[in-house]
Amino acid sequence: MSASSDRWISAFLEAQSAELDAARNTLLGYGRDLQDFAGFVATAKRDLETTDRALIEDYLIHCEAQGLAASTRARRLSAIKQLFRFAFEEGWRTDNPALRIKGPGKSKSLPKTLSEAEVTALLTAARSHGRTPGDRLRNACLMEVLYATGMRVSELVTLPANAARGDTRMLLVLGKGGKERMVPLSPPARAALVEWLAVRDEVEDRHRVETGSKPSRFLFPSTGKEGHLTRHRFHGLIKEIAVAAGVSPASVTPHRLRHAFATHLLANGADLRAIQTLLGHADISTTEIYTHVLDERLKDLVLTHHPLARKD
Repeated sequence: MSASSDRWISAFLEAQSAELDAARNTLLGYGRDLQDFAGFVATAKRDLETTDRALIEDYLIHCEAQGLAASTRARRLSAIKQLFRFAFEEGWRTDNPALRIKGPGKSKSLPKTLSEAEVTALLTAARSHGRTPGDRLRNACLMEVLYATGMRVSELVTLPANAARGDTRMLLVLGKGGKERMVPLSPPARAALVEWLAVRDEVEDRHRVETGSKPSRFLFPSTGKEGHLTRHRFHGLIKEIAVAAGVSPASVTPHRLRHAFATHLLANGADLRAIQTLLGHADISTTEIYTHVLDERLKDLVLTHHPLARKD
């Protein structure tokens, strides 16, 4: 990748961060996609200043030939379009070569979720999974809070300890783009949170006395460089809990528990606008996908349990 391409991408990402307050994970995604595109441009002995529509279309064909999903190709084209629009607005180019290119579009597949029985099994297994009593209380707290709130995993693992103090009926969550929202906690989640917080504070106080270091500000602290339980570690942890619960680990992810939270609320009569607020969706059309998930479940229920249903 040329130095000029690197400067373009860096400036674009800085603008996204400063002007749009883009989330860190969003910026990392843009960066990976644009660096891949810039690498392709470099192999064609071109740079972003001389890239034309044909070269961008060649890149999309290249992505398809690699077997990338339509959603991934659509996301990469979106990043490219935004980069060249930024370059045009900054006066680096007199045209936008990506302006009229149409992508494959994102797939409309329904999000996969978990049944209430599967979630119950996971919550039960979490209470007994872990090497120490403290680990087991932490795991129970992680799972109960995640299912009770529908938080994104990045929101969960970075929760500050102060968010759990005081009235634990509600949690203040910092979501995408720095937007805050209040989410209520179920009684089991509140109980798990109180138990874990007591153990966590005791460990942090003991560590402070022994080492003289400041206590962690995170609810789920870690000795790693980030200072909190990482998304990667929690992803592995939830797979371990799935095995212990007798649920297929392939079907269990943190995001699938978020889907379960929304689907189960909707199935039990919750208002779609309320679910939108709880999930932190900016647009209700994102939340509406769960009505289709529920429709599919009801259809499956009729086809498998109605006495007149046929087996073909």
